[in-house]
Amino acid sequence: MHAAADRLEFAPPALPGVVRALLLALLAHGLLVAALTWGVHWKREAQVITAEAELWAAVPVEAAPRLQEPLPDPVQPEKPEPVIEAPPPSIPVVAPPKVDIALEQEKQRQQKQQQLALEKQQKKLKQDKLQQQKALEEKRKAEQLKQALADKAKLAQEKKLAEQEARRLEAQRAENLKRMSGLAGASGSATSSGTALKSAGPSASYAGRVIARVKPNIVFTEAISGNPTAVVEVRTSADGTIISRKLTQSSGVRDWDEAVLRAIDKTEVLPRDTDGRVPSPLLISFRPKD
Repeated sequence: MHAAADRLEFAPPALPGVVRALLLALLAHGLLVAALTWGVHWKREAQVITAEAELWAAVPVEAAPRLQEPLPDPVQPEKPEPVIEAPPPSIPVVAPPKVDIALEQEKQRQQKQQQLALEKQQKKLKQDKLQQQKALEEKRKAEQLKQALADKAKLAQEKKLAEQEARRLEAQRAENLKRMSGLAGASGSATSSGTALKSAGPSASYAGRVIARVKPNIVFTEAISGNPTAVVEVRTSADGTIISRKLTQSSGVRDWDEAVLRAIDKTEVLPRDTDGRVPSPLLISFRPKD
């Protein structure tokens, strides 16, 4: 306001109505400044609004220089205060009831027991399977061993039979060779069908010599009709000792048969034949009237 008054002192003389116009201009500018200030304060925004107003007088009057008002400082927007967020309310930890803890522990214990029972069952099944496999393996080995022993026994039997057959064939071959080598020195007649070098039977006179040896030992005094024959088989050792005797043909007279057998037992030793041997066995015929 003082600057404006200083300027008016050196201004040229005012024309009529200039003061009133100046006052109106100042009033308009003051209202404008107040309105701007109030608007800026209300919106909290820095805005600069300028307005011009011209007044026309009835008589042209040169206007004085416009009063230059200093522009008001822009209103700085207020910085928002930092919002301090309140921490979330803490949730109180409520301890579970003891009943729930006991139920949970019992549940865990039962689950553990079930798990242990399942593991034990699986272990038992595994052991049973291993035992079955072991038993099958032992059975298979036993069958193999049994079959091997049977095969071995069969081979041994076949070998034994083969050896017996070989020995039989060898003995037969040797006998054939012996017989063939001795045919030239055989003593049989031209019509003889034997294979031995000499006849195995007694000589023609040997039967009489045996009867002559046994007959003195026969004790028989009964009268008998006819002349029945009792045939006795006598077996002796190499020196003529009687080993056994057997009635092969009965005379029909029991007393005569028993008398002959008692006589042979009493004789004990038979005489040798002409070749020094005692043929055995011998079939000797005895008649009471010979």
